[in-house]
Amino acid sequence: LFCFACPTTIQSKATRSSLVGKRRKQFLPKQTNNNIEKMSINTAPIKWAQRKDSLYLTIALPDVKDETITLTDTGLDFKGKSQDKEYSVSIEFLKSVDAEGSTYKVLPRSVQMLISKKEKDEEEFWPQLLKDKALEKNQVMIDWDRYVDEDEEEEGFDMSNLEGGSGMGGMPGMGGMGGMGGMEGMMGGMGGMGGMGGMPG
Repeated sequence: LFCFACPTTIQSKATRSSLVGKRRKQFLPKQTNNNIEKMSINTAPIKWAQRKDSLYLTIALPDVKDETITLTDTGLDFKGKSQDKEYSVSIEFLKSVDAEGSTYKVLPRSVQMLISKKEKDEEEFWPQLLKDKALEKNQVMIDWDRYVDEDEEEEGFDMSNLEGGSGMGGMPGMGGMGGMGGMEGMMGGMGGMGGMGGMPG
């Protein structure tokens, strides 16, 4: 006996299953590369060194743009873009710092900060940068180029990279105005031209 309906039945079942599969796919949300990039924010790498009265922090990212840097007396928040990737970091210091007396500058290869310690009378090195030791192991590295032992400290940090830097106290996202500090120094230096008043009129 021949069953003429059997091939048709098998074909119809296969057709139905493929249609159901297509319908299911239509209801699945589409993931584009843009959505994935928005969801992934990388942790900004931090290096640090210290002196008895100050901390030197470096966010080791090149060509930082659209940065937002907020320093308080207890912590630091950073957000920015480097090489088309989003980065951020939020840390709480071991002890209080002086946000108003600190400065930073966005350089081609990094963002560098000189942060004043709050309790300068103590004149001692911090055993670590952050309150959270576990977080420090994962997010913070020692800046060996600027590192000195406490008993070997003879002078402060080299400030040449921070000339014309911006103040940090309560002024997030002002990195693009770093050059204004240099303008103020230039205007101050022009005071030495006052002697020109003695020239004959």
